[in-house]
Amino acid sequence: MTNAPKKLVIGSMAAAALVAVVAILDLALKIPFAGRMVMDITFILGAALVGYMCYESYKDMA
Repeated sequence: MTNAPKKLVIGSMAAAALVAVVAILDLALKIPFAGRMVMDITFILGAALVGYMCYESYKDMA
């Protein structure tokens, strides 16, 4: 099997982590998006869901 699916899952996990970090920073510091709380919470929940799905998919590949 090639490494492409694993790389895709890891890239998705990194993107979800980046979205979560930016949303948490926005909630805490109101930088860079002026602290829209509902959107930040939605982004954090979405990033957590994508991260969980990536983790489960990565476990299945191993």
